[in-house]
Amino acid sequence: MAGNHRNGTPVYKRIQNSIRKRIESAELKPGDIVASERELARTHKVSLMTARHALAGLELEGVVERRRGAGTFVAAPKIHFNKLMSYSEHMSSRGLVPRSRVLVAKIIEHEPELAARLGLPATAALVKIERLRETGDDPFALETCYLAASEFGELVNAPLGRVSLFATLEHDYGVDLAYADEEVDATAAEASIAELLGVPRGASVLRIRQVIYSSKGKATIYGVGFYRSERHTLFIRRFR
Repeated sequence: MAGNHRNGTPVYKRIQNSIRKRIESAELKPGDIVASERELARTHKVSLMTARHALAGLELEGVVERRRGAGTFVAAPKIHFNKLMSYSEHMSSRGLVPRSRVLVAKIIEHEPELAARLGLPATAALVKIERLRETGDDPFALETCYLAASEFGELVNAPLGRVSLFATLEHDYGVDLAYADEEVDATAAEASIAELLGVPRGASVLRIRQVIYSSKGKATIYGVGFYRSERHTLFIRRFR
């Protein structure tokens, strides 16, 4: 049965862990077919119900997707935007290795609208960090962050292709990020964005604009991200 245990671990979880390990090691990649319920039941010497329960759990998590009449396949990695996390934290939580390519890291001026988002004077200089997020060799998202150059100017020299901006702010600047106000909408990908994300020009992408605040309530980061819509899910809890 689905609740059977071996060595203290439910059998269905052992099946799930074995599939996750194959995905993490790149033995199974997005789009690859996963063993059927019958194959899993035979391999792990369990009931068909247990194997079905294991796959249903992975499907609920977004690890696999089942296509009627075709089988079960490894799903493209997704980010679930239900918690304020860095890209590195999101990827690590999914068992994936985060990869970023820094496209722009410089000081910019004369951007009053951007400065206003951070509560800064119109003439304030800003740090601009633009990064292409990737999973494996696939583009995943294009994210641009703006911060006050007066406080964070040295970030232009930080190795943000390898380390998390959130972690850098915490460890090097003593800034703890606490919450974000976000605007989420769909937009058509302009030519430059479409090329970087590997989607057709004009394709619908998810745009998230966010002001991220420190634990002291200070606007610290203004970010604009464009995300391949099929790779992201937004979960919202509503109360009446």
